[in-house]
Amino acid sequence: MANPMNPFQVFLAPIGRSTLSLLAAIGRIAIYMAETLSHIVRPPFYFREFLHQLMVIGYFSLPVVGLTAVFTGAALALQIFEGGSRFNAESVVPSIVAIGMVRELGPVLGGLMVAGRVASSVAAELGTMRVTEQIDALVTLSTHPMKYLTVPRVLAATLAMPVLVAVGDSIGIFGGFLVGTSRLGLNPAAYLHNTVDFLNSWDVVSGLIKASVFGFIVALMGCYHGMNSGRGAQGVGRATTNAVVSASVLILTTNYLMTEAFFSS
Repeated sequence: MANPMNPFQVFLAPIGRSTLSLLAAIGRIAIYMAETLSHIVRPPFYFREFLHQLMVIGYFSLPVVGLTAVFTGAALALQIFEGGSRFNAESVVPSIVAIGMVRELGPVLGGLMVAGRVASSVAAELGTMRVTEQIDALVTLSTHPMKYLTVPRVLAATLAMPVLVAVGDSIGIFGGFLVGTSRLGLNPAAYLHNTVDFLNSWDVVSGLIKASVFGFIVALMGCYHGMNSGRGAQGVGRATTNAVVSASVLILTTNYLMTEAFFSS
């Protein structure tokens, strides 16, 4: 007869199970990422599918990234002006808007918006293919599912995200410029001069590196959860939710780690 667990074991058992489940999930994702990277450097490469995904993931995400960026830049200008006016430092608005957009807000908000749009659609698409056995059909046709489905999406997102973020940064800075000059009474020439003077190349490059990593995370999470989707509509819905949540959490976590690596003194 098994000995009953004491209260301390009853308290720790759920924590242990959750920890083991989390570690197992991290291991599965790491193995999936390693397999994806290995297939990227090995032929064959489906160039037409890559171009299609580049259009779907990159070009079609421009409206949502642009709208997010312009209103973020405008709101940031208002907030900085309000805070700076308490210390007679209204002139810092252009420089902080530019640095804040290219270092943090552009890559992070762009990554989160693309995660909501792309990770969900990729997970739903691949999950539906899993449920309807289309992925099994690819195997019978001697087509590796990871090469045909995962690699083009991951590559397209990794290459498209820096372009999206660069466009979003420009639009966000322009939104701050519009609010600063029309609403806050700042001089347009001085605004542009301060933006250029206080923004250096590493600020921009670091944001684009972050964007590329975020794009990789978004596509990888969408593909992973879609390829491992459960059966039925409920399984596809759960995979879609998990893809967006995991991509968003990983983006925020990775952003802190990369910021610490890039800008810690």
